[in-house]
Amino acid sequence: MTAIAPAIARTVPDLRALVASWRARGKRVGLVPTMGALHAGHISLVEIARRHADRVIVSIFVNPTQFAPSEDFSKYPRTFEADLAKLTEIGADAVYAPTVEVMYPPDAATTVSLKGPATAGLEDVSRPFHFAGVATIVAKLFTQSAPDVAVFGEKDFQQLAVIRRMAADLDLPVEVIGAPTVREPDGLAMSSRNVYLSPENRAKAPELHRIMRACSSGIAAGGAPESALAHAREAIAAAGFAPDYLELRDAADLGEPRPGRPRRLLAAATLGATRLIDNIAVD
Repeated sequence: MTAIAPAIARTVPDLRALVASWRARGKRVGLVPTMGALHAGHISLVEIARRHADRVIVSIFVNPTQFAPSEDFSKYPRTFEADLAKLTEIGADAVYAPTVEVMYPPDAATTVSLKGPATAGLEDVSRPFHFAGVATIVAKLFTQSAPDVAVFGEKDFQQLAVIRRMAADLDLPVEVIGAPTVREPDGLAMSSRNVYLSPENRAKAPELHRIMRACSSGIAAGGAPESALAHAREAIAAAGFAPDYLELRDAADLGEPRPGRPRRLLAAATLGATRLIDNIAVD
């Protein structure tokens, strides 16, 4: 049987008309926001959305407002035709692929202001404007597509916490679902930016996850967190990374860990010219 390509909407009225046609038939709608350059991790999000909804929209939009001037907006991989082929194969129902002008008209003057998880002292330290851009574009996607559920990967764990907090605070009627990080066989978290790694650095990259696992195991076994974190930070630097942070936080709000609550170990480090992020639960 020939796979059916997803419908493609490029404007807000076209997207809303498509969703309205599904709603008229009593269908639940799922949304998977992406910036394209899709890999197996993204595909897993679509599969999870399918379990929670009758129709699934995948948005593909490289959002300029979440990039700092020094970051790689112009170089970010754009592979729309390959992405469409993958989404056809997986059976996504629609692709929302607006232009920058659609998402940010020339007279646009509103953004989302954030505190809480967005100011946890992790990604926000080196990327101070990032989460305002993420929250603004996600809020727009939620209001444009009016999904019942939206699925985000746990690899960007602080982002997931920010979006959950925003949806709750703004009373947005969307269930935000976090999906487990999908990894390469050697443990490296899948990311569209992994294509930037040189062959030598690609071989080194899984060491970050290995060190994090060892640190997590030590803390879970009752070791002193600060000692375990200090040792792991030294190991990350010794492995050839430029460490940004390695922190143990409360898994819900990314504050300091509290007794009896789930904890998360979060890290960011640069290898060559590529910045890698990862996180794992501490049980």
